[in-house]
Amino acid sequence: MTQSKYQTLGEFIIENQREFEYSTGELSRLINAIRLASKVVNHKVNQAGLVDIIGGGGETNHSGESQQKLDVFANEVFINALTNREIICGLASEEEDDYISINSLAKNNSNKYIVLIDPLDGSSNIDVNVSVGTIFSVYRRKTPIGSSVSIEDFLQEGTEQVAAGYVVYGTSTMLVYTTGHGVNGFTLNPALGTFYLSHPNMKFPSKGSIYSINEGNYNYFSAGIKKYIKYCQEDSGNRPYTARYIGSLVSDFHRNLIKGGIYLYPKTIQNKSGKLRLLYECNPIAFLTEQAGGIATDGKSRILELKPSELHQRVPFICGCSEMVETSMQFEKTEK
Repeated sequence: MTQSKYQTLGEFIIENQREFEYSTGELSRLINAIRLASKVVNHKVNQAGLVDIIGGGGETNHSGESQQKLDVFANEVFINALTNREIICGLASEEEDDYISINSLAKNNSNKYIVLIDPLDGSSNIDVNVSVGTIFSVYRRKTPIGSSVSIEDFLQEGTEQVAAGYVVYGTSTMLVYTTGHGVNGFTLNPALGTFYLSHPNMKFPSKGSIYSINEGNYNYFSAGIKKYIKYCQEDSGNRPYTARYIGSLVSDFHRNLIKGGIYLYPKTIQNKSGKLRLLYECNPIAFLTEQAGGIATDGKSRILELKPSELHQRVPFICGCSEMVETSMQFEKTEK
């Protein structure tokens, strides 16, 4: 592409900074820090197989899942990028047991944002060269400026997010984010190390034709979800839908956002509370979903209105084109 036609991420942030309520520059600097960290992680992801960075790291995270070496690397990169620049006052990562309180070295600690992050979503796919990603979410703190953060700063409803986004490391690397004024996507030119606005004002198509769910869990789904899957497979109207499932939330969501589809990770007999994390995965993706004209739900309620009770809380998650999500919810309601 001819780069002169495209606005850089830095230019876009400066031009749209006026949209940030209460902004004094910190949120712009925060997005810039995420941009920098994502380029470092992208470089390492692209080296997988050439350096000793693939495979398990020998540790488990808070949820008892085996950490991959790239999980650990990405976690360190994002924590360092966000904590060493006097930008935020607190951070929580899916890879950490507890939140991190950041006491600014500045004389007057005026930092007012906290970040929740999934440093490397879908990391188990790294070994087989499948796209992975980073998911982030930004809130304004609840505790007084100048004090140490507390758990209440992190256990906020998704409606309180001031920014959220993801980076997908694939055939091209893209950073997609929202500050509540639409969704915009930026593609990295690796030759220049610069992100360019390539997908402005991203919206779900009015009608979708893709459903993304791990059908290997079919026997453990609710009757409503089973019936919805059969509905997707029926030869009627614009159906059957196409089944596409990568196993990386960022990659599955990104495809469905562009092409039109629904992503489902419902509760199962084994995981009655769901599997995905409300704070690190569901809330930021739900914010993006709604900003792109879609719906995000746990099957009953709007994801963004759920009140978190713990840092690593799990919930069922369904998001995508409005019509498709509404239909899936109708199937669940008929089973009550």
